[in-house]
Order: sequence, then structure tokens, then C-alpha cells
Amino acid sequence: MINNISLELLERFYVLDITKALVIIVVGYFIARFISNLVLKFNFANLTTHTKVLVRRGVFYFIMVLMLMSALRELGFDLSVILGAAGILSVAIGFASQTSASNLISGLFLMLERPFSIGDIVRVEQTTGEVISIDLLSVKLRTFDNLFVRIPNESMIKTQVTTLTRFPIRRVDISVGIAYKEDVERVKALLHEIADKNPLSLNEPTPLFILQGFGTSSVDILFCVWSKRENFLTLKNEMYQSIKQAFDEQDIEIPFPHLSLYSGEASKPVRVEMTESNEQEKP
Repeated sequence: MINNISLELLERFYVLDITKALVIIVVGYFIARFISNLVLKFNFANLTTHTKVLVRRGVFYFIMVLMLMSALRELGFDLSVILGAAGILSVAIGFASQTSASNLISGLFLMLERPFSIGDIVRVEQTTGEVISIDLLSVKLRTFDNLFVRIPNESMIKTQVTTLTRFPIRRVDISVGIAYKEDVERVKALLHEIADKNPLSLNEPTPLFILQGFGTSSVDILFCVWSKRENFLTLKNEMYQSIKQAFDEQDIEIPFPHLSLYSGEASKPVRVEMTESNEQEKP
């Protein structure tokens, strides 16, 4: 009888401990979410979006670890033994997953170096998109055609990464070719006039006119104008349209490749003869 009562009491205490542990974890989860979200409302030392997200995650996981340790203590576990086992397990997992460890270390370097932040536009090899997340194992991008791209941190460290929105202004490079018969100085003045008329083109730095060389059928020109980074694509499109319209109005020729047509044997081209449509009548 006494043994049965003792067992019942032990079971009740054990159920009570489990209940306390679950309550601690559940309550701790909501407390961690509340405090981590509260951190984002305060701008400490003008933190960037990237740093705010890191601080938020750090606070959340720190509180959850404390709550988990408190729950384990309620269940009667010896934390020193658990921490020792966790250390051995972490070493074993590290040897078993070297790639993940490499990505983890690379992620720490990315967070310390901060070559880009959340919201920046980056180009990684052939992929260009907006950074939507920087995690310990990978970086997530959203491309301009709304695709989700996950790039491991190790690849981000080893690969050349270009941040397109790092600086407030960008240079728009416009390549154009003109016929050899055209006056280069006239074309130069016309291009500068087109840039001056466009409100998106910045006066400082001044536009740059570069003769790139003599092509097979044209004089190759690189004309560079500057704009704010948010107006980059708009200015580039407007400049090409304005240059085409101005060249047509000024009768400036833009050469283009010509094709030769062949029929039958490849060595014999089609013979084309030009005849006058209006022949003079003989007297």
C-alpha cells in the first residue's frame, strides 16, 4: 500500500516536472520572440538591416538556450554532463560534415567583413539579384525575374561578388558605332548635348567620351554618363533612344553587318544586278 502511494507520488512529481519544463519552453519561446522583435524597434548606433537581423537572431537563440537549460534542470538532468556530451557530439558532427563547417566559418567571415547587406543588389558570377537573407550556411537572393537562389557561403567567399548598390551613383556605359565618313567631333558634341538635356544624367562627374578603336565597319565609341543608382536602367534606356533619334535626324550613319546570300553550291553567290527603273527614251 505504501509502495503504491509512493509510486503515485513519484509519478505525480514527474508529470509536474514535465509540465513545468514544457511551460518554461513555451513561455520562453514567446518571450524570446517578443524581446527579439523589440530589439528591431531600437536603432542602436544606426545599425544596418543586416546587423539588426543578426542581433535579433542572436537574442532569440540566446534566450531559447537559457530556457532549454532551465527546462532540463527541472527534469533533473545534470547540465555539466549534458554540456560535455554536447561538446563531444559537436566534434563528431564537425568531422562528419566538413562542408557545413566550411560554410559556417565562411558565414562568420561574411558577417564580419560585410561586403553587402540585406536589400543590396549583388552579382555572383552569372546571377544577379537582391539579397533577402544572410544566414550562417548560405546567402539567399531574389533575382529580377522573381527566382529564389541559394548560394553557399563558401562559394561567396571564393567567388568574385559585385555589389551594385554599394555606392549612391553608377556609371552608364553606352557603346555606339559610327561610319568612317562621319565627323567624330560633331558626334562628340551631339552626345554631350543629349546627356545635358536628360534630367537623370548628372553633371558631376562629367560625361566621358572614349574612342575605343577602329572596327571592321565602324569607329567604335564608348560614351559614359553618371546617374543615381535607382535611375541607372531608366537613364540607360533613355540615352539609347535619344541617340538613335538624334542620329536619324542628323543623318549620322550607324553601320551594321551585311549578309551574303548563297544558293546551290557554296562557292557561288547569288548574282544581283541593279537596274535603273526610269530609262531615258531614245530620240
